[in-house]
Amino acid sequence: MSETAPPSSVDSPARRRLLEGMARAVAQKGYADTTITDIVREAAVSRRTFYEHFVAKSDCLIALYDAASHQALRVLADAIDPALSWQGQLEGAMRAYLGCLASSPVLLRTLFIDILALGAPGLAIRRAMSQEIAGFILQVAARPSSTPASAPFTPALAMAVVGGIHELVLEAIEQERPDSLEALVVPASELVRAVALRQG
Repeated sequence: MSETAPPSSVDSPARRRLLEGMARAVAQKGYADTTITDIVREAAVSRRTFYEHFVAKSDCLIALYDAASHQALRVLADAIDPALSWQGQLEGAMRAYLGCLASSPVLLRTLFIDILALGAPGLAIRRAMSQEIAGFILQVAARPSSTPASAPFTPALAMAVVGGIHELVLEAIEQERPDSLEALVVPASELVRAVALRQG
């Protein structure tokens, strides 16, 4: 497993620039063809600065995955409008989340497919992020009158919902139609409703 950056480098300005540089380089060339030279050029920092924060390109990808995934989660959370009906909140949140994912097709492929090529470290960060999203679903479902659920929304069901939605996203990526993610708002919302309204 890759080493981690020293604690003093976490969330430093240089590290943020490197993640932005990685995102721009990947958007232009894809992860496989992106080099450390590309990353530091886009970030306008030295190779020495790169190695002060990351051991290898794969470590930078994992950090980018973490940052981009948390940004998508923030978009999801901010899109929930308590003034709307439960269905309106759900569809609005799904539209915002999927729109955020679709905003950069090449980066989307990197975050959903290339991350898996890293083996155990890639799987670990993907699993951790899925658990965070599932936890967010549970928090929203637990709010008074937040959903018309007829049975408790369990952690396992929340994770199943996240996995189901992400499988739909993966299918769109594999079929090279990331621009169709908006069309997933309806089936993704129906999936959440089906789970929430199931009989206990």
